Amino acid sequence: MPLFNQSIRRKIVGIALGLIVLMLVTSILSMVMSSQVGVLLDELTNRYIPAYGDLARANIRSLERSVALRRMVMMKMQESSDEEAYAARLHEFEDADRKIEEETSAARKLINAIIDDTRTPSDNAALARIDARIETAVSNLRHDMNEDHAKLVKQVDAKQMAEARGTLEHIDAIRDQFNQKIDAIRADMLKQVFVSTSQVIGRQHQAIIISGVVTLLAAVVGFAFALLVSSGITRPVRLLLAGTREVEAGRFDKTITVSTQDEIGELAAAFNRMIEQLRHNERIRETFGRYIDPKVVQGLIDRPEVAIDGQRRVMTIMFCDMSGFTSMSEGMTPRGLVKVMNHYFTVMSGPIRNNRGVIDKYIGDAIMAYWGPPFIEEDEPALFACFAAIDMADQVPALQKQLPDLLGIRAMPAPCDLRIGIATGEVLTGSIGSELMMSFTVMGDAVNLASRLEAVNKIYGTRILISQATADAIGSACELREIDRLTVVGQSVPQAIFEVMSKAHGLSVPQESLREHYAEGLSAYRAQRFDEARTAFNAALEAVPGDGPSRTLLARIAQFEANPPDAGWDGAWRLEQK
Repeated sequence: MPLFNQSIRRKIVGIALGLIVLMLVTSILSMVMSSQVGVLLDELTNRYIPAYGDLARANIRSLERSVALRRMVMMKMQESSDEEAYAARLHEFEDADRKIEEETSAARKLINAIIDDTRTPSDNAALARIDARIETAVSNLRHDMNEDHAKLVKQVDAKQMAEARGTLEHIDAIRDQFNQKIDAIRADMLKQVFVSTSQVIGRQHQAIIISGVVTLLAAVVGFAFALLVSSGITRPVRLLLAGTREVEAGRFDKTITVSTQDEIGELAAAFNRMIEQLRHNERIRETFGRYIDPKVVQGLIDRPEVAIDGQRRVMTIMFCDMSGFTSMSEGMTPRGLVKVMNHYFTVMSGPIRNNRGVIDKYIGDAIMAYWGPPFIEEDEPALFACFAAIDMADQVPALQKQLPDLLGIRAMPAPCDLRIGIATGEVLTGSIGSELMMSFTVMGDAVNLASRLEAVNKIYGTRILISQATADAIGSACELREIDRLTVVGQSVPQAIFEVMSKAHGLSVPQESLREHYAEGLSAYRAQRFDEARTAFNAALEAVPGDGPSRTLLARIAQFEANPPDAGWDGAWRLEQK
């Protein structure tokens, strides 16, 4: 249908022009057929009918005003609002608002002219009531609309979309009330038109019949086209609103049927293209999220310069390894080993992600992860890393039960456990690699230290070891035990290492006793009072039998008694010796 392929402006102007043409035909026919009713027909044509037309156009302007207002809101609801387009919609809104005043003022002026004209009979009391009702309806609309429009603009500017929708619904209700009032006034005005027309009937019956038919035709056609056009405008707008809510909820699978070729049809087509692009971007994000940590993907999207330039930041690094992996893998098929490792990585990656960590890579049976800006605040990395390590250690008993069931065997070829090393320090972050392949990762002494601490767990029989800097950063948020002072490969200054025993206030009575006796033994050990140290470490073993660090230092004391340390020994253990 050609009408639906026209712009909204042309549709409205076409309806108005059609009504005007029908009115002019009515006037011309009446004047030609009966010159005796010239004065009456002049008043009917130039006052009654135009007044009725002005009221009809006031309804149309009200719809234009509502459409312009919704388009203003839609401009602001976009992720990147177009201020120039928003200003254009605002101008359309103000223009439609002004035209409502003009149409109703014109109608009132014509009605008052009819009342003032003493040459023709008219129901002046009814016309005066119509005039007063028009003034009241416009005044009420102006008062309510100005207040709600100001509120809506503030809410849209503040991105308060839920409140803005409520205000918009209230504005629609006010508009509907105004339209109902104008419809009632138009109905009464139409009665006056017919009253005026009835004056002509007595003078020329034929002219009245023809005029009535044409007037009725104008009303029917105008009403039918108004319903048709308003339905063609409001239905796509509702579909767009529903589609926008789907996008807001994160659902990108719903498209809008484009039923018109006007501005709303173009907007619906653009909306569908946007949905398709969002769906494509979401598929890319989901795909890369399985190979690159989603936080890294989002971070590189938000700040691509970080990947290009690189930055130095203080971060906390974690290395986690599965103990007994080599022995376990020797007795398993490749398929079973892949199944075990995938389940192991899934279970152990959960605590890291849940504690806001970034998984850098999987290396064999090891996991490398890090915490730090811009993914979390600067004072949180060490704390979240230790919480993740504790949660990972808590998963070990369940994991040991799940793996045999996963493979359909009674017991694993070798028991599995964790070794976790955590270190805090300044590292370089950025995209590192070749022109063919890049990886967003971290590099520095803290990375090497975390890897060393993970391996040192094997020496001391511990699960979680952290560096001095990490221990200082978490404070009293976790229960720690100083294990030893180490000089790792590549460093000359020894530093203390600590075992993470539990979260704050999570130690049992035996663990409290273990930590107390171990601290006494460690102090005596460093002072080379080996008898006192042996007694304290044995007391620690009585509290918690099998404690790895106590057994390790007892063995070291036996070694020193056979081969005393150098005179300048500082109590630190050098890993080169192992």
